[in-house]
Amino acid sequence: MKEVAASIDWPALVAAAGRVLQLAGEKSLRLDRSWNPADGTPVFTIAGKYATRGWTEWTQGFQYGCLILAGDGIDDQRLLELGRERTGERMFPHVTHTGVHDHGFNNLSTYGNLLRLMNEGRLPEDEWERRTYENAIAASGAVQAARWSPTACGLGYVYSFNGPHSLFIDTMRTIRILGVAHQLGHVLMGENDARTNLLGRLIQHGLATAKYIVFHGDSTHSYDIRGRTAHEGTFNCNDGRFRARATQQGYSPFSTWTRGLAWAMLGYAEQVEFLATLPSVEFREAGFQKQQVLREFRRCAIDTCDHYLNEASAADGVTYWDDGAPDLHRLGEWRDEPADPFNDYEPVDASAAAIAAHGLVRLGRSLGERKGRKYHLAGLQLAKTLFAEPYLSTKKNHQGLLLHSIYHWPNRWDHVPPGSAIARGESSMWGDYHLVELALLIQRLGNEESYPVFFV
Repeated sequence: MKEVAASIDWPALVAAAGRVLQLAGEKSLRLDRSWNPADGTPVFTIAGKYATRGWTEWTQGFQYGCLILAGDGIDDQRLLELGRERTGERMFPHVTHTGVHDHGFNNLSTYGNLLRLMNEGRLPEDEWERRTYENAIAASGAVQAARWSPTACGLGYVYSFNGPHSLFIDTMRTIRILGVAHQLGHVLMGENDARTNLLGRLIQHGLATAKYIVFHGDSTHSYDIRGRTAHEGTFNCNDGRFRARATQQGYSPFSTWTRGLAWAMLGYAEQVEFLATLPSVEFREAGFQKQQVLREFRRCAIDTCDHYLNEASAADGVTYWDDGAPDLHRLGEWRDEPADPFNDYEPVDASAAAIAAHGLVRLGRSLGERKGRKYHLAGLQLAKTLFAEPYLSTKKNHQGLLLHSIYHWPNRWDHVPPGSAIARGESSMWGDYHLVELALLIQRLGNEESYPVFFV
């Protein structure tokens, strides 16, 4: 994305965000009525209809989170109540799920949003309901923190569903649940009543991610381009030594899977906002110095956002599924033109763009007017693109909200419509959720309302 708009038409952008929120409410309500929970969790659409895809259960929180966020954005108590009911009925197994790294995705999208709304006074205060949300988040954070592998350098990481050897870039966004659990006064209890500081684990995970799978352009590694990310880092579990970079959903370990890049952009940007609010003594109790941690997390947020804007996205800010995808060269100077979801060579991933836009807006705001303006405006301009066709799904017969989302192109899980060579025109639960989350953020900013954050 070579240039950003010098200014933003806020009334028009807020109106577009409102349209997204209205559509999200309508589509989420219809999906809830038609979806049979016995079929599993909706993951992505096939020919416009949501389908499940067994891998890990990481998208149900997005389904009910869309109800909650849309209800919040359009002030629809029916949607809020349905999201609240579904969370209570169906989300608790995700709180105690020991097999995934996705606790922040599932449980902050539901319990976390409900707690935020109660804190904002948008849900009525109820002592027992509040305690339910807080206890669910605290327990989820501890369960997530228990998926722990130490590294030889003295750090550690929450390991992915692949096993203790595997550090995923995705987890930089979901790890935030450890921060909320810490704020709620919780710790992870272990053998002989050993108490593990959850803030310390969050920080260690972020630093390990920064060291091993975020590049900073400061090494002799031939693919060390500042700001790019690897999807996965693998370690020797016997001694904690780093062994290699890998990928599950990207093209190669030496290219950038763009949704992974977006998870890092938003994950680090949100952590900068969160960590800045904590007193220095809490960092010392966790074994760290506040300013050193903030400096490293801010560097990661800036590096990844710069890479997205300068290397990984097309001229309109939308990105293809991997910035090293093998047939991108067939599109010519693709960075200098708006992304083309209808091309015949490589799919666009609008879900990555929605996550990235959210990260850009938050980073820009946290850096202030002078340093943050370009990020803030880039995020808002990208949001404007995603809030309209061909990315916004306006047809009632398509169950998704954000079109041209990609899940796992190397495995060819994504639907390729007749007459096309690539996947296009489909949605995903995470893409829909992050578009709604982005729309709510922009609505709040434009109307100068309460700024939504994940922490308490």
